[in-house]
Amino acid sequence: MTARITSPFGAFSTAREVVAGHDLTGRTALITGAATGIGIETARALAEAGAEVVIAARKPDLANAAVADINRTAKGPGARFEMLDLSSLASVRATAAHWGDRPLHLLINNAGVMACPLSRTEDGLEMQIGTNHFGHFLLGVLLAPALEAGAQKSGRSSRLVSLSSIGHRRSAINWDDPNYRTRPYEKWEAYGQAKTANSLFALGFDTRFSARGVSANAVMPGGIMTPLQRHMAREEMVAMGWIDAETGALREGFKTPEQGASTSVWAAVASDLEGIGGLYLEDCAQAEPWTPAAPWVGVMPHALDPESADRLWELSRGITGAG
Repeated sequence: MTARITSPFGAFSTAREVVAGHDLTGRTALITGAATGIGIETARALAEAGAEVVIAARKPDLANAAVADINRTAKGPGARFEMLDLSSLASVRATAAHWGDRPLHLLINNAGVMACPLSRTEDGLEMQIGTNHFGHFLLGVLLAPALEAGAQKSGRSSRLVSLSSIGHRRSAINWDDPNYRTRPYEKWEAYGQAKTANSLFALGFDTRFSARGVSANAVMPGGIMTPLQRHMAREEMVAMGWIDAETGALREGFKTPEQGASTSVWAAVASDLEGIGGLYLEDCAQAEPWTPAAPWVGVMPHALDPESADRLWELSRGITGAG
């Protein structure tokens, strides 16, 4: 049995602490949804280590402000903006086409939608799985040649990082109706299904591309208060125990955005993960199996099931026309 991979870092390490000592000169990272939240802190840490960072987002005003902020402390080429709307497969294709054959070393699928009312993407997909998974699936597949080129040029593995969540415990993939066309919509179940898909995508991608020099892992960043909660009312967060009704203080265990970005950065740079993929990572370590005794950490079997990963890949091929 292979030993579980751990690190000197933990739940409350920061992205800067994780990247310290790494020289990312000559490496290019594309990070989706990196204009705010843990995405901007992921981008900042990589840029300060010398990487060229591309923020792929759908709001140019926020993205350009993030670029300016990051470039104040960047040590190399710094950051720049690429337009990307993951809720539009046409936009994903346009972004990939614009990228062309430039080598890419790190693709961090960070963007996400959580607990929104029932709505649909431009292509008629349920918004959470459509954006969080199908958009990222198409992006990853279309940029796979660029990741391969990055590996060949650098002589070391390129990496895909897929952000999942402990929310995956709420639902496996509903193969009969993943897009809620006939069954009643429940926003947290839909989020759980999408986060399971994010983990299974990393497993499926690693299976198909590891021999070509590209590894892929899923990441659980932890509980962080960011714009991801935009669809939640304060009363709901109080009822869920996330914040105190009287003081507004966050529940113990919540991370800052800088701490929430640490596992994404660790997945992107850790030498212990060179050439290793198909894992679910949290708190800068390989996750342990989920148990009812510790419901906010760990990974459930359905999120790392190879047969489900293959089935999801085929489903995603049919929906996106790629892969």
